[in-house]
Amino acid sequence: MAFSKFLDAKRRDCKALVAELRKDFAYVSVLGVDIKTTAIRVDRNTASIGPGFDTECGFVVKMHNGTVFFEYSLDDISGDIPALARKIADSVACKSGNTIAESTLPDEPLTQDFAREHDLADYTESQLLDFCKEQCTALLGKSENLLNAMVSLRQMEVSKLFISENRELSQNYAWVNGILVAIYKENDKVVQAYESANYHRIGDVLAELPTKQDKLLHTAHCLTLAKPIEPGVYDVITDPSITGLIAHEAFGHGVEMDQFVKDRALAKEYVGKYVASPICNMRDGAASTLSAASYFFDDDGVLAGDTQIIKDGILVTGISDLASATQLGTAPTGNGRRESSRRKAYARMTNTFFEKGTDKLEDMIASIDHGYMLFETNNGMEDPKNWAIQCVAQYGIEIKDGKLTENYVSPVVMSGYVPDLLKSISMISDDFVITGTGSCGKGYKEWVRVSDGGPALKVRCKLS
Repeated sequence: MAFSKFLDAKRRDCKALVAELRKDFAYVSVLGVDIKTTAIRVDRNTASIGPGFDTECGFVVKMHNGTVFFEYSLDDISGDIPALARKIADSVACKSGNTIAESTLPDEPLTQDFAREHDLADYTESQLLDFCKEQCTALLGKSENLLNAMVSLRQMEVSKLFISENRELSQNYAWVNGILVAIYKENDKVVQAYESANYHRIGDVLAELPTKQDKLLHTAHCLTLAKPIEPGVYDVITDPSITGLIAHEAFGHGVEMDQFVKDRALAKEYVGKYVASPICNMRDGAASTLSAASYFFDDDGVLAGDTQIIKDGILVTGISDLASATQLGTAPTGNGRRESSRRKAYARMTNTFFEKGTDKLEDMIASIDHGYMLFETNNGMEDPKNWAIQCVAQYGIEIKDGKLTENYVSPVVMSGYVPDLLKSISMISDDFVITGTGSCGKGYKEWVRVSDGGPALKVRCKLS
């Protein structure tokens, strides 16, 4: 566990650049990013080690002239700092930016180095490759119905440095995704199924992943027997993965407050109003739980937040980056995130989830005469302007007379109007699972890591 030596060596130059640019701008900050990711993948025929898609190293300068924000990206900060400052200032002198209402930008004094313990240095790439090969061989040996099996480990170590006139922050943390995938043929049908293990320590992933093989094969077998669902409105239980998808799509993008600024989110008109069942509580925040989207400060230098989005069914607030919060006259929530140092910061989700309730899962299932329990996030989308939502589950299991059957349906699409769906929630389980397997784009781009999960929900909605 060690902060980037490259960024550490740039502290003095970053401070000097901020000081030079402050001669021309009311606010200046520098974000330095050094992210190392490794993707190890093994299947029946191939094995590979390579950089993950998150790998990057660079800097972005954020400036505010009292009216407008500007940003400038560069690979390095060194050499003649006054000359570099003049180059940056000249490059934005005649350009428009995000117009900001008259306000005071927050820059409270703080100097702190943050770190989350991890064990990335305890394992070599060779050891991890051997683990993936062993797991792939073991999985393939369990069933003649496997056309192929894939085992992958994706590890990410993040170092970030933030410098402004009054702030000097650094952070170092890691996240590891382990994935098992089965390509399975039975009953004249080919299906794909997956299981995962996700932690901030490799050791925990290596311990858990092998225990998922039998469940993976059982799911694959059942998917070959799955039939299309008969479209209709049903009572539904969602597993934590689907619950997380609902939270993400229902009040994820819809409460990103840069959408409030642009009047692209209907949620703006419902702050302070009931939008969900009174038993519903929803949160978002890098500090709300520990998962793939957990960090110590965001890309605007704002400390990680824990934001109550829905309280007892009432929409309380949205989530914001520095620019959108300044435009709306609110405090930033610590949700300013970039795809990379070459991309703009936006208000983005982190760990978005329903809080756990008081119901037992077995009681929730027993309360349904006929319906389905849905499993495993596949895909989803929403329309923040009109509050339409669509969530795709990999499969569902039919519930009859209060019991789970052996009848599988796949795929399953849950759709509807967000308030109708959330107001139909009648039970929430007392257990809670968060997994960090995914990433999310803003529209079709600007990808960042996010988490899925929460408790189980009982809802009534349209399935097709």
